[in-house]
Amino acid sequence: MTEPQRQPSGTAPNRVADAGEAPVPESADPSRRRPAAPSRGGPEKPSRLRTWARLNPLLRLLILTQLAFNVGFFAVLPFLAEHLGTAIGMAGWMVGFVLGLRTFSQQGLFVVGGALADRYGVRPVVLVGCVLRIAGFVWLGYAEAARSVIGAVLLIGFAAALFSPAVESEVARQAVVWEESGGGSRTRVLALFTVAGQAGAFVGPLIGALLLAVDYRVVCLGGAGVFVLVLAGHARLLPQHIPGRERVEVRGGLGGLLRNRRFLALCGAYGAYLLAYNQLYLLLPDEVERATGSQAALAWLFGLSSLLVVTAQLPVTRWAGDRLDLRRSMAAGLLLIAAGFGVVALARPAGWTGTAGLLPAAGFVVLLTLGQMLVAPAARAWVPDLAVEGRLGLYTGAMSSVSGLIVLLGSAGTGSLMDTGLPPAVPWAVLAAVPIASILLLPRRSRAAGQR
Repeated sequence: MTEPQRQPSGTAPNRVADAGEAPVPESADPSRRRPAAPSRGGPEKPSRLRTWARLNPLLRLLILTQLAFNVGFFAVLPFLAEHLGTAIGMAGWMVGFVLGLRTFSQQGLFVVGGALADRYGVRPVVLVGCVLRIAGFVWLGYAEAARSVIGAVLLIGFAAALFSPAVESEVARQAVVWEESGGGSRTRVLALFTVAGQAGAFVGPLIGALLLAVDYRVVCLGGAGVFVLVLAGHARLLPQHIPGRERVEVRGGLGGLLRNRRFLALCGAYGAYLLAYNQLYLLLPDEVERATGSQAALAWLFGLSSLLVVTAQLPVTRWAGDRLDLRRSMAAGLLLIAAGFGVVALARPAGWTGTAGLLPAAGFVVLLTLGQMLVAPAARAWVPDLAVEGRLGLYTGAMSSVSGLIVLLGSAGTGSLMDTGLPPAVPWAVLAAVPIASILLLPRRSRAAGQR
């Protein structure tokens, strides 16, 4: 098997040659290969820096891409709900619908971006997505009517629907190549990808909070500026063709995907996780506002979540890899997420305010984040085993598309619950039940932990 060209770990990422390298044969496609089991002699558990140093330049570039994407995105999104409710004057259900629409236009159309990446390659899809994200953020900064806001939000979401599945599917494919070359478990690479994303999610809200001192328009323009830098960097560094990634026709893969029950079951469970995660932008801001009278603490809670992932993701991944298969890892994560909603549901009737009032919200963030550390890498590591040869981008995108539809419906329903006058604990209790129920959707068989 021909491996991607590697450079010494100390060098900066360079372009992979477009035409001078022999392509990897079809047997190298991760959807058809079985990873080699680790040796029984107890391989050394690499540190985060050692794992990073052993990655090929393309993987390092893609992981840094996720960091940059999230810096720009999270500088803007955490403050959107307050902007829509206060500056635009939208009702609670409408705010929930717009946030769900943003997620659906992103996650729901991932299947399109994934199919386009399979057909045309990673580079053009990523670059076009960055251009659209820049335009969407600028439009949102100047949008004042609900119609204009919805248009900007749709454009912002569709931009990510292009670049995210292209990057995520290639990271998953390269992680399998890395695993089979003896580098270690693929979940470690995917955990590093998650860490980079959360590092961006930590820095982004802090930048957004500083810019918000001027106004929300400056926040949006700042986010657009980050993506201008991303666009320039990737136009220079991202290769035209990635060895081993064979281009396929856009048509012809959807039918088999829709008949893949195990994959669709995984999508349903992942959608429940994503709906829960989306409450960081809907239920959590409302709870912080109630407890403290402002959303100043929101950036710190986002920072807490990101800091937990940055510091604990790889140890949690190693722990889960030694003890749990992919299904059990996802089930444990979903139970932790449900417990986070339960903490707020139980505490909400007490009506605590101030610092004490923030404790249940902080507990929710911690438990949700711990659950995310188990669910996200396991779900991404599972997809290559369920995908059809040459269609990893399509399957990666489809998982997010199904999840996005679940988030759209679930967010609108959550916003309606917030407006109905029911006891304030009800939305939190309902959301606690969703991840518990979704455990039943998980495919019954996955690879043993020792094979990961």
